[in-house]
Amino acid sequence: MTELPELSGKVALVTGASRGIGYGVAEALVARGDRVCITGRNEDALKEAVEQLGAERVIGIAGKAHDLDHQTEAVERTMEAFGRVDFLVNNAGTNPVFGPIADLDLNIARKVFETNVISALGFAQKTWHAWQKDNGGAIVNIASIAGLAPSPFIGAYGVSKAAMINLTQQLAHEFAPKVRVNAIAPGVVKTKFAQALYEGREAEAAAAYPLARLGVPADIGGAAAFLTSEQSDWVTGQTLVVDGGIFLNAGVGA
Repeated sequence: MTELPELSGKVALVTGASRGIGYGVAEALVARGDRVCITGRNEDALKEAVEQLGAERVIGIAGKAHDLDHQTEAVERTMEAFGRVDFLVNNAGTNPVFGPIADLDLNIARKVFETNVISALGFAQKTWHAWQKDNGGAIVNIASIAGLAPSPFIGAYGVSKAAMINLTQQLAHEFAPKVRVNAIAPGVVKTKFAQALYEGREAEAAAAYPLARLGVPADIGGAAAFLTSEQSDWVTGQTLVVDGGIFLNAGVGA
C-alpha cells in the first residue's frame, strides 16, 4: 500500500493473515485506517505481509494459532504496540485431509478442531479480558458454507466450521452488549489453502456459481470490514454467507 489513510483510532488482530483470506481482511482494515496485528506460522511470509501492508501500522507475530503462549503473546504485543484491540478476526484454520470421515484418523480430527475452533475461542477469551470486556469491540469468525450443509469431500473441516458458527452465537450471547460477534461463511475463495478444490478446473468450478466466478480474498475483506464497522452496530450472532450465490443452486463447497 503506497498511501496510508488517516488513522481510524481502532486496532484489529487478524489471525492467519500472512496470505489468503486473512491478508485480504487485514488489507481492508488497514485501508480504512485501522492499525493491525497479523499472525501466521511462517515468519518470513509474515514479515513480507507486514511490509506490503505498511510496517508503520502493522505488526506481525509468528506462531501456531492453537498454541496458548502464541495467543497470549499476540494479544499482549498488540496491546503494547497500539494500546488497544478493538477487533478480532479469527481466520487461522487448517484442513489437512480430504475425503469422507468414516475412516478419518481421530488425531487428525482433533488437530482440525484444535486449530479451527479451540484457537478461535482462545483468542476471543484473551481479547475479551485484555480490552473488549471493558471497552467494547467486535469479533468476526471466518467460518465456511461447508459448516452449513454436508460437505463429503471436506467433512472434518465442515464439522469444525459448523462448531465455529455455533461458537459465534454463544460468544455473541455472552459478550453482549459490549462486544458484537459474527461469522462469515465464504464459498470457495481463490487461495493456496483452497487450491485443491479448484486447481486445474477453475472454469468448471466457477460455472457452478450464479455470479460466475470464485471468490477472492478482497470479497471476504469487505465483509469483515462491514462487520467491524458502525454500519453493523445492530448486528450480532449472525453468519453472513459470502458465496457468489452457490447456495442458490444448493451447492456445497469450502
